[in-house]
Amino acid sequence: MDIRELTRAEEDVMQVLWRLKKAFIKEILEKFDEPKPAYSTISTIIRILQDKGFVNYRAYGRTYQYFPVISKDDYRKAQMNNFVRDYFSNSYQKMVSFFAREDSITVKDMEDIMEMMKKSGVSN
Repeated sequence: MDIRELTRAEEDVMQVLWRLKKAFIKEILEKFDEPKPAYSTISTIIRILQDKGFVNYRAYGRTYQYFPVISKDDYRKAQMNNFVRDYFSNSYQKMVSFFAREDSITVKDMEDIMEMMKKSGVSN
């Protein structure tokens, strides 16, 4: 399944929906810090997320309760795969090597990453 990348604003709304599991626009809006975006802004972003296949809804009369269709884990995995493909020639080994050379990662971190990759079936 090809999961499209979200804009920052779309991702902010999805982060709230992933936490809440299901919510009305008013409930999503309540989770934003001040200055809060406009109700219409959140409504527009939700419609875009629907078009992208991230969100669906249940109608209660004229109000709608929205819920994520794509899990946070699935989105994270797709974005990580895109990142590795675009910046590290589709090689997790090159990515880990890069961070090791930059002293951004410890040996323990590298071992943990390699173990997670094994468990998730990543073999490059």
